[in-house]
Amino acid sequence: MQSNTTNEWPSFSFINQTVLKEIQADFLESWHALHRQAQQGALGPVPHRRFKHQAWQENQTALINAHLWHLYTETLNRMVHAFDLHPQAQERLAFALMQWAEAINPANYLFSNPEALNEAVQTQGQSLLQGAQHFLRDLQKGRMLQTDETKFALGENIAVTPGAVIYENELLQLIQYTPQTENVYSTPLFIVPPNINKYYILDLQPENSFVRYALQQGMQVFLISWRNPLQNDTDGILDASWGDYLQHGILTALQVAQQVSNQKQLNTLGFCVGGTMLASALSLAQAKGEAPAASLTLLTAMLDFHDVGVLSVFVDETLALLREYQLAATRLMLGSDLATTFSFLRPSELVWNYVASNYLQGKTPPPFDILFWNADSTNLPGPFFTWYFRNTYLENNLRLHGKVQVDGYPIDLSRLDVPVYIFASEDDHIVPWRTAYASTQLLPSVERFVLGASGHIAGVINPPAQNRRYYWAYTPDTPTVFPGLANRWQENAKQHTGSWWPDWIQWLSTKAGEKMAAPKQLGHAAYPEIEPAPGRYVKVKAVP
Repeated sequence: MQSNTTNEWPSFSFINQTVLKEIQADFLESWHALHRQAQQGALGPVPHRRFKHQAWQENQTALINAHLWHLYTETLNRMVHAFDLHPQAQERLAFALMQWAEAINPANYLFSNPEALNEAVQTQGQSLLQGAQHFLRDLQKGRMLQTDETKFALGENIAVTPGAVIYENELLQLIQYTPQTENVYSTPLFIVPPNINKYYILDLQPENSFVRYALQQGMQVFLISWRNPLQNDTDGILDASWGDYLQHGILTALQVAQQVSNQKQLNTLGFCVGGTMLASALSLAQAKGEAPAASLTLLTAMLDFHDVGVLSVFVDETLALLREYQLAATRLMLGSDLATTFSFLRPSELVWNYVASNYLQGKTPPPFDILFWNADSTNLPGPFFTWYFRNTYLENNLRLHGKVQVDGYPIDLSRLDVPVYIFASEDDHIVPWRTAYASTQLLPSVERFVLGASGHIAGVINPPAQNRRYYWAYTPDTPTVFPGLANRWQENAKQHTGSWWPDWIQWLSTKAGEKMAAPKQLGHAAYPEIEPAPGRYVKVKAVP
């Protein structure tokens, strides 16, 4: 992505007056039509998820308010796209107006929300008292609860796949999991999760654990658990750079896994930012004359940052300089800042929905393991974050052959010659699927691209037993067909019902070597067991 700074902000000189008059006329016509329907008692439901409850249909005042809000929001959106602005300015204006529109949604306020009013009457005010208690609780925590966090505990009912930590340094712990089949493939799977979140998104509960599934298919699994740095850490982690995470993080852990498994090459997998880091680390290893990977799997990961979707509203030189100035002093990018940013990418679902439910109606959110994980934020070292933001989101340097260097070695992804499997999610707002698809043009040996339904997390965590959703892929006998454009790929791909996990396992098993007896013990003489999984690092909270 290029740095696009612009001073073009809206004024009437930037809008086509004919289009403006058309928008105004349509608004007035729709406004009058709504009032006529209201007078006749003929208002239908509002096409928005937050007005689906029957209470809205039964309360005519609330219903017309909801309709007027919906009309107002649609009109704002039309006006934004009628302005003749620089694309980045238009995106930021649309984002700001979306935040404003969601904030004034009548569902967010007690006296305009019939669901909340009905709840207060039915409970004789107890729902309002409970909502006030929830608000004070969240105020003390410094964040809004999106799930009942009391229902989950690491190592007890979440992140419970058996294994052990066999290596640790200032950046990570390396977990080796206990095999779950009598015989295993000789080439292990080495997983790199994102360091902006905790690893156990890949090992939630037994029924939806990606790690457990891989083990049950006969894979040996090693996985990195990144350390959560804190402001009072004094061992140097706050100064850790991008290069440190590649060299002393991923490649060091990979070397340990090689020694423990007695294998020269491992199948590797990176999720989200972990995929960006893993591909970079393997390129660094290749530049040093090493070849530790038998294959590479990328899950919802970006290597070419030419289009980062809605996140582009946060990307320009000014914001990069501001973060660099701030983090030079604090040296710590707070996980709470990142969590807030991601929540406001989808404010209706991840912010205001809970305002209404938790506070106005006094409800305790139901337990949901993914939202428990989502709230367990992680901090990042300032040098790592500022380098990553500038060189990926702002300047898109990883796609340039050798532009990025680590310890004098060039990172050239176009020369990373290992078999690659890429998965993207259709509705991903963090990693747009067409941007993930761009990796097929950057990496020389992509063998398979698969597009799954749903979003950044739900698209990935889709166990086969549930038989949910679907995915698009070419048939296995034509895995290397990439017709150039992402849309053309989608037009020719076949839709399959259910999880993409079996498709991936089928591909991975061809890279995993022969079957052998499963190891009887974890670790190695040089790397004995340190503690049982999930380990200490994952239990460290961003705010102790």
